[in-house]
Amino acid sequence: MTLPSKPDVTRSRVLVSYSMFFTQLAWPCSEHTFEFSLRRSHSAIVVSSEQVANKRLSKNLQGADIFVGLRQGFDVSGRDGIKQQDLGLLAGHREQTVEPFRERTANITSMRDAALHPRGGRCAVLRAVARPSPSKKTPSLLEFILLMSAMLLVPVQPASAHPQCLDFEPPFKPSWHLEFCTQYEQFGCCDQKTDNTIAERYWDIIDQLEAAGHELCADMLKEIMCQECSPYAAHLYDAEDPYTPVRELPGLCSGYCSEFHGKCRHVVKYLTGNQLLWDTPGRDVSTFCSMVDLSDQDYCYPNVLKSPDLNSNLGQVAEDPRGCLQVCLTEVANNLRNPVLMLHSGDGTHRMFVAEQVGFVWVYLRDGSRLEQPFLDMSGEVMTTPWLGDERGFLGMAFHPKYRNNGRFFIYYSIQVHSELEKVRVSEMKVSAHDMNVADLYSERVILEIDEPAANHNGGQLLFGLDGYLYIFTGDGGKAGDPFGKYGNAQNKSALLGKVLRIDVDVSDSRGKQYRIPSDNPFLHERDARPEVYAYGVRNMWRCSVDRGDPVSRYGRGRIFCGDVGQNRYEEIDIIVKGGNYGWRAKEGFECYDVKMCHNSTLNDILPVFAYSHHVGKSVTGGYVYRGCESPNLNGLYIFGDFMSGRILALEEDKTTESWRERSVCMGETKTCSFPGLINHHHKFIISFAEDEAGELYFLATAYPSTMSPFGTIFKFMDPSRRAPPGKCKQKPLSVKVRGKKIPFVPRERTVLDTNEKPTRPPPRKFKLTTKPTTTRSRLKPTTTTTTSAAVKPSWKSLDKKAKKTKKLQPWKKTKMPKKQPANAQTKKNPLRQKSKAQSKKTPEVKPKTNPTSTADFQSNALKKPNSLKDNTIHARKAVQKPIQHKKNSIKMKGSAKQYHAFMNKTQTNVNVKRNRTMPN
Repeated sequence: MTLPSKPDVTRSRVLVSYSMFFTQLAWPCSEHTFEFSLRRSHSAIVVSSEQVANKRLSKNLQGADIFVGLRQGFDVSGRDGIKQQDLGLLAGHREQTVEPFRERTANITSMRDAALHPRGGRCAVLRAVARPSPSKKTPSLLEFILLMSAMLLVPVQPASAHPQCLDFEPPFKPSWHLEFCTQYEQFGCCDQKTDNTIAERYWDIIDQLEAAGHELCADMLKEIMCQECSPYAAHLYDAEDPYTPVRELPGLCSGYCSEFHGKCRHVVKYLTGNQLLWDTPGRDVSTFCSMVDLSDQDYCYPNVLKSPDLNSNLGQVAEDPRGCLQVCLTEVANNLRNPVLMLHSGDGTHRMFVAEQVGFVWVYLRDGSRLEQPFLDMSGEVMTTPWLGDERGFLGMAFHPKYRNNGRFFIYYSIQVHSELEKVRVSEMKVSAHDMNVADLYSERVILEIDEPAANHNGGQLLFGLDGYLYIFTGDGGKAGDPFGKYGNAQNKSALLGKVLRIDVDVSDSRGKQYRIPSDNPFLHERDARPEVYAYGVRNMWRCSVDRGDPVSRYGRGRIFCGDVGQNRYEEIDIIVKGGNYGWRAKEGFECYDVKMCHNSTLNDILPVFAYSHHVGKSVTGGYVYRGCESPNLNGLYIFGDFMSGRILALEEDKTTESWRERSVCMGETKTCSFPGLINHHHKFIISFAEDEAGELYFLATAYPSTMSPFGTIFKFMDPSRRAPPGKCKQKPLSVKVRGKKIPFVPRERTVLDTNEKPTRPPPRKFKLTTKPTTTRSRLKPTTTTTTSAAVKPSWKSLDKKAKKTKKLQPWKKTKMPKKQPANAQTKKNPLRQKSKAQSKKTPEVKPKTNPTSTADFQSNALKKPNSLKDNTIHARKAVQKPIQHKKNSIKMKGSAKQYHAFMNKTQTNVNVKRNRTMPN
């Protein structure tokens, strides 16, 4: 085992405390876990061999229980000034002190678990180990060394960063400035609404502390309450997994806890309703702090703010020690037979269309369900076999950019004519006029057919560029080395194989073709060249995509990325440009394949942006540039994979040099992907990548690449390090009219967590004041200020007592309005209220103190915790208008309408309500 060494200590020896060892057994769920104590011991009690040689170690051992010097390989010897008999003496000294300490810590641990974790089963096994043996025999030195060696075999690593919020999701960068918990406005777990909610609760507690005459403890109270916004909130509240109850108080480090206990222990009853926690502040500080500590001291407050391991790359994609980007997955669909593509129709419904190689296209809805009836069934026309690795079948599909209006889409599949000649066919079809989830099988119109000389290298990609033209990607014809003709199909511009074709499918040609050649095609006027050719020199491009561009700057928009499968040595990624020659068969990747053609000065080929050897993978599957919303860290990464090796890779662009750097992508570790519904594994054979209508990224894989094997699964990428702010990625899909039956999605892959149960933080407690406030808001007379200004809380940064008292009273004026009194007049008659109403008719000046219910209304409303200041204002306005309508209906008018209006207007002025409607005459 290798431990990180201190910079100023060389040839160090790690001295492990024997007392720490017993502390670990007696208190396994406290901060004294072995991993922590070993890490702390390493940083605090590391001595150099020079110190040992100079016999200065004896001073370090004074007052200690026992220390064992461990050499490399766990060789304990009597050299370097440490004698084994000295260790034995120290062990005997330890026997006299360990039992009382064990009993005391066991008692404290049981109390702590009862208060913070009612279900403390996680520590039961370790506590059983910690129980004193009947014989109270001290382990021998040999037994101790063997046990310690076994424990030390587990590598001790720096604190593993796992940011997580109380909603069991990754943290985010708020869209707007936070007014209260400002320290987390760059990255944390609170948006503006949550921040306002915490602020409202904070001021409620401050009000109660003021009324009770307690010290406000404003600063410490704010720090503790704002830990809900910390990016490590789930750890602070001990909610890392769904089996642990969420604490009501964050974990506090011992030093901070002692200070809090000394100054602000009276605040605890306003933060929690736990009776046991209410009782502990009155006891000694050690008892209280043992109940609010954390087992991992790296995550307690305020240590969590100081740890470089937890804060150095906070908010960035997690990387393993090799620099591999750790991502997680969610299972989207399963039980598919070699799913070759998934795409959306761009019509606002956010449906996904998944095509199987055998010729079926299925519709998946937003809720994950699949329609029982397929969108398209071409299985009777498609040429394919159940042979392992057969490349023929239903290979491509693309929706017209104006599909929502015209219902047109295009398909690419293999056919066999007269049981001999094989071809690839590109056809146009339309959606049914009666069902938006079913294609019209009789609408097929053949656009293009190309003879295939072999069974492999069939291409199959269809896509529409930003120019509105259809791009068709064909293979070189098959076999090996493109052996067709002198230069092969790929370099022969008079052949349609081994090319990128571009056609206009919105207009027919006068010569009978079902398409027109765009006027700016590069070889339109070149002799012996097919006018459809847009680029050439490709071998078998499998999966291409159009870059949506950066969501803000639109950089990169319209670029076409392709993965071109190699021959013997290299796989490559290309960006398609008009008229480009991509080298095959002269080159494979960056290297020459046909040496004679490679050195031809007229080759003028375009090099790939990236190529990798067959040591990494043997069949590239092109992917997408991520431009989605849910995982901001992935923006701009081109993510692709390899069919044979199952590896997922990524390319990151350097915009200044226009070069691309490889970034390895790996599945996140168990702790990294410890979120509900996430998995960190996938099937080996990566067939295709996909992008939904919102820009989120998926890939399709199978465990057995046969057209008839139902092991195909669709996975969605998810970055566990950072998410988008809540509500930012919310979509409003158009409704989908479903005529048939829906098959619900049933996941099959095993998630990292065995349950999808989400722990939720207990709602904020509402407490009643035990003593009547000395100065209450109910004594204030109504003024003529507007409701909007009255609903504004004081500035969070301003804690000036006079300013705060002046401003904080204003929002609660709405709780004592006289129009609130007769709201229940129809359901409950109260003679006092009737008398109050009679008085209010005589005198427009209404004093709440004359109403016996006003104080109760104040107490109940003053303890309310609205979601936000904005919501508070809106509800206040609604609450004012509603009683007005009841009063109008319940009061019997004894005077004229003019007198009634005069009464209503005066009352309205007194209660600060601005009327939004006109009373009928």
